[in-house]
Amino acid sequence: MLIRHRRRTDVVPSDITPEGIYLRRREFIGAAVGALALGGTRPAWAALIDNPAAEDSRRPQWWREAVAARQDGKPDTDEALTPYSDVTRYNNFYEFGTGKTDPMRHAGSLRVDPWSVTIDGHVDKPGTYTLEDVLKGQVLEERIYRLRCVEAWSMVVPWIGFSLADLIKRVEPTSRARYVAFTTLHDPEQMPGQRARLSGIQWPYVEGLRMDEAMHPLTMMVVGLYGRTLPNQNGAPLRLMVPWKYGFKSIKSVVRIEFTETQPPTTWNRMQPNEYGFYANVNPDVDHPRWSQARERRLPTSLFNPNWRETLPFNGYADDVASLYRGMDLQRFY
Repeated sequence: MLIRHRRRTDVVPSDITPEGIYLRRREFIGAAVGALALGGTRPAWAALIDNPAAEDSRRPQWWREAVAARQDGKPDTDEALTPYSDVTRYNNFYEFGTGKTDPMRHAGSLRVDPWSVTIDGHVDKPGTYTLEDVLKGQVLEERIYRLRCVEAWSMVVPWIGFSLADLIKRVEPTSRARYVAFTTLHDPEQMPGQRARLSGIQWPYVEGLRMDEAMHPLTMMVVGLYGRTLPNQNGAPLRLMVPWKYGFKSIKSVVRIEFTETQPPTTWNRMQPNEYGFYANVNPDVDHPRWSQARERRLPTSLFNPNWRETLPFNGYADDVASLYRGMDLQRFY
C-alpha cells in the first residue's frame, strides 16, 4: 500500500511558488474538477504554465484525452510544485545538447507521432506496440514525485502516467526475466546532441532496473506532466520515472524495453563506473567523487536564495523501497 510522505525537513508549502499561485494538492484538484464542470475554465495551476493553450495542441487527440482523463494518484505531498517553466526549461537530455536549456531550445525537432515501443527478450508476448496500444486500457494517474538529480538539484513535479508493473504484466515475462533494460531513440537527424563527436556518450542511451524495482508500485511510465502531454524536452512521448533514484535513471523517449537474465549495461555507468553505479539510489551518505550528496538545491533558486535543503535517503521514499535493498552494502552498490 502506498502512503503519504511527509518529513520534518520537507519544504513549507508556500516557500517556493508564490503564495498567490500555489494551491495545495486537494485544492487544485478540486479546482480542476470544478473547471471541467464549468466547461473549460482554466484549472487553478494554469497560472504556472506559460502558454497553456498551445503547449500540447499538436498532440494526437487520443493522447490528450487520455491525459485529461487522469485520476488522482498516490503518493500525495504538500510540497510546493516546481513551476512549469523551470520543469520544462532546466533539465538534462543530452540527446539535445549538454546545456540545461539545450533540450528546451532543440527538442522541437523530435517527432513523437507516430511512436512505437519494441518489447522483447524473455517475455511470452514480445512485439512492437504503438504508443496508443501501450496506453490502451491503462488508467492514467497524476502523481507528485520529487525528482533528485545526481548534480544536487531537485524539483517537485506532477507527473501523469501509469505503473510500469501494469505494462510488464501484459507482456508476461518468463522466469528468466530478472532485469528490465530500456533504450532511448537513436536518431541523430532528430536529436542533434547525438551528432556531437565530443560528447563521449555511446548512443543510444540505455538504462536498466532489477525486476523487483521495475515492478514496484512507485515506478511509473510517464506520458504527461502538469495536466498536459509530456513536452519533448522532458522525454516525450514515453519516459520512465523512478522517484527514489537519481534522475538519470529515469530514461526518456523510450523505444525499447527488453527483459534480460543478466544485468544490462547503463550509459553513465559504462562511461564513469567509479562515479555512477547501476543502482543510483538517492543516498546522502554516499557522495559523488566530485561533490557532496548531503544537500540539494530545490528549484527555482537564485543567487540570494540557493534554497538548499537536506537530501533524504531514497529521496524521501525509504518507507516504501528500502526493503528492496535489505542486506545490501549501499556504499558498494551505489
